[in-house]
Amino acid sequence: MARVAARLSTDGEQSTHPVDEVLPVPKLALYGFQHVLAFYAGAVIVPIIVGNALKLSPEQLVYLINADLFTCGIASIIQALGIGRIGARLPLIQGVTFTAVSPMIAIGLGAGGGTAALLVIYGAVITAGIATFAFAWLPAKAFRTVMRLFPPVVTGTVITVLGIVLIPVGLNDAAGGLGSPDFGDPKNFAYAGGTMLFILILMKIGKPFLSSISILLGLVVGTTVAFLLGDAKFGDVGNSEWIGITTPFHFGAPKFEWFPIVLMLIVMLITMVETTGDTYAVGDIVGKEVDSETVARALRADGAATALGGVLNSFPYVAFAENVGLVRMTKVKSRFVVVAAGVFMIILGLLPKAAAIVAAVPHGVLGGAATVMFAMVALAGIQTLAKVDLKEEKNALIVGVSLAFALLPATVPVFFTKHMDPDLSSLLNSGVTLGATSAIVLNLIFNGLAEDGAHDVPKVELPAQVAAAADTADTADDADSAAAVPKPSGEGEAARTPAS
Repeated sequence: MARVAARLSTDGEQSTHPVDEVLPVPKLALYGFQHVLAFYAGAVIVPIIVGNALKLSPEQLVYLINADLFTCGIASIIQALGIGRIGARLPLIQGVTFTAVSPMIAIGLGAGGGTAALLVIYGAVITAGIATFAFAWLPAKAFRTVMRLFPPVVTGTVITVLGIVLIPVGLNDAAGGLGSPDFGDPKNFAYAGGTMLFILILMKIGKPFLSSISILLGLVVGTTVAFLLGDAKFGDVGNSEWIGITTPFHFGAPKFEWFPIVLMLIVMLITMVETTGDTYAVGDIVGKEVDSETVARALRADGAATALGGVLNSFPYVAFAENVGLVRMTKVKSRFVVVAAGVFMIILGLLPKAAAIVAAVPHGVLGGAATVMFAMVALAGIQTLAKVDLKEEKNALIVGVSLAFALLPATVPVFFTKHMDPDLSSLLNSGVTLGATSAIVLNLIFNGLAEDGAHDVPKVELPAQVAAAADTADTADDADSAAAVPKPSGEGEAARTPAS
């Protein structure tokens, strides 16, 4: 399958499919399944991490994974196919944003963990999704004002903070998972190290298709080795149903609390920047002009998918950069390929046994793969900051102080758990929240609002394995084109903002 997909992906005849072409069903299925492979590990790792942090049961974790995949499929179809003025009609895969992981864990732990925590999270997710959807219908001037809060020094700092805050989550899993009886056992680190080594070898080989699914293959091989050694238990797979339907509010009615809602609104502000960048990136790749209405439609799809995620027991959604890289790498531009991928994800979301297999991945194996992914997120932030003049003392202070604030919850957790109101703690006990807020506020103090046209929408920095694969597939492109660049500012700032 891999050889066939890789061969088709680089075939000259297949590289000319325009964005609106409907391919024959066999090709749609093959290319769509390839998108699912590139996306799958990133899709399921968020519910696994959040579910484990909230101490959910194996059955609840399986349901969470199914709900995520089911909603991912619907969200991707909305984004790629479009419904009225909702959806960019570009080959954009929608997935749960990593930006929300740390804040959701903070909200959940502040609510006491378990399914009660999920209800508070879902209330915040639904509210933030509706707010994002409504925002994308505002006049261009309002959108432009908000985007001026996010010059590259802010977005680069936020993405770096996100990776740095998530790396300890991956390392805790590599140690066996917080609270597990074998936490810190060298055996867990052996599984983590072996999984990381396998992923790095695949990336070193540099074959485009293998590189794009290296995380997924690392999880598969690591879990297989653990199973052969008796450390991966699949008993819950046999106990799971073959078919399972995701129903609205499965865990109960959502709870709407003020501080978690504010926290999730901050998350959605960050994801709006990410989706905007991804929309320009994929538009540049497929050769379709991205105007203000296209960006607005993409953000409306984000908001609708996020609100739907809260209803269907999932989380906030954003366009996945991994799959933007895959579009560039394969040169298959048809948005209907993503529609096919969405259908595959809906089918997977109806198969609890498939989710039970994923839920059985040992903590050590998961931690090894997650650490690599989170480190790549931090690297993407550093690459964005490389475009900022850090010799300018004001910018250096913004980055440095924000990183310090981001490390406060992990360094002095007792300040938040014992000396702060629980509601306030659920908002502030997050490195992402403190780091992002600090970057925005300090940038306003030192630099003020960015001028219109003074900076472009941030480039989309692709994960290292995808960028490497893209370079292998198309060495004629320069390094910067691996993260597709938005249209030059000379084309007008109005083309960068949604119109009412």
